[in-house]
Amino acid sequence: MERREFLTASLAASALALTQQNSAVAEMQTPAGKPREYYQIRKYHLQSGPQGKLMEKYVAEALIPAVNRLGISPVGAFNLTYGSDTPTLYVLLPSTNVETLVTLDLKLAQDAEFMKAAAPAWSAPATAPAFLRMESSLLIAFEGWPKLTPPKKEKRIFQLRMYESPTYGAHVRKVEMFHNGEFDIFQSSGCGQVFYGDTLVGSHMPNLTYMLTFEDMNHLDTSWKAFQTAPEWKKLSSSERYAYEPIVSNISNLILTPTSYSQI
Repeated sequence: MERREFLTASLAASALALTQQNSAVAEMQTPAGKPREYYQIRKYHLQSGPQGKLMEKYVAEALIPAVNRLGISPVGAFNLTYGSDTPTLYVLLPSTNVETLVTLDLKLAQDAEFMKAAAPAWSAPATAPAFLRMESSLLIAFEGWPKLTPPKKEKRIFQLRMYESPTYGAHVRKVEMFHNGEFDIFQSSGCGQVFYGDTLVGSHMPNLTYMLTFEDMNHLDTSWKAFQTAPEWKKLSSSERYAYEPIVSNISNLILTPTSYSQI
């Protein structure tokens, strides 16, 4: 076999294997048969001034309508209110098909309607870009919370929390804690629960990320106090399986405010 034929055959085989793998992953379900969502979280680092307005227009009028056409909905768009690296815009993209998320930018470039609406941002000069840098991570929903639960459309704030673990074993036990009672304790404490995700691709792994929602900061403080003092939490967190060594090595805690064009 000539080298060119060998490379062609190898690439074809690799493409077939990737397609088969993506199909299997895209159909991942919970034991109850419910499909688990995937989440792409985009973190756009901005700079103050007119470029911020350009980015808002891009997300509101180009990105969100285009990803909605691909079946990605509802889309969350949040400004970072409390946390490092302000100003930053967070975009949350949910889908039951992981291939749609990982090939999203390629698909967008083939959407004529998107390209027309996105032109001002995509064609911005290097001296005045729409954003400075974009980071993204890919998550899969927890089995016990397989689908994003958007709150009612009213004035709210959102809390985005990441738990990093020292080892994969510790990470698995921390995820297990949510399924063994933590969901219910959040509910009884008055916390609105939006999503829970296990990071598949991203930084600071192994880690998990979840989002809660509250009416305001006072509601947040009251709900967390109720959670931390709940007998159920004290019993769960003191369990020998979870308390014999630290299973969370670092916590990132951000407060986000939804934009006027956010669908969450």
